[in-house]
Amino acid sequence: MTTDTAPHIFRVDKFVVPGAARQEFLGKVRSTHQLLKAQPGFVRDAVLEQTSGPGRFNFVTVVEWQSQSAMDAAKAVVMAAHAKGGFNPQELFARLGIEADIANYEVIDA
Repeated sequence: MTTDTAPHIFRVDKFVVPGAARQEFLGKVRSTHQLLKAQPGFVRDAVLEQTSGPGRFNFVTVVEWQSQSAMDAAKAVVMAAHAKGGFNPQELFARLGIEADIANYEVIDA
């Protein structure tokens, strides 16, 4: 059950994107995030590109949601839009050699 005091949920997706795939990947990320921003419960997002350091993930996307139910509803909207447009993220990743690590996070007390 979600209440106003429930912790916000963060969707954090990390990607290894080959240089040749950068533009196509970012185009899909931008269009998906535009759709996410219009969904109820959206709080904020960030698309990050690694500029230094030894980490292997060169792109990270973060979306903060007011609740798990808001995130679940937005996921359904995005999946429907992708299906309608004939876009299959798994096919894109396989074709472009993109690796993904996708998970949900909550803030903990430090």
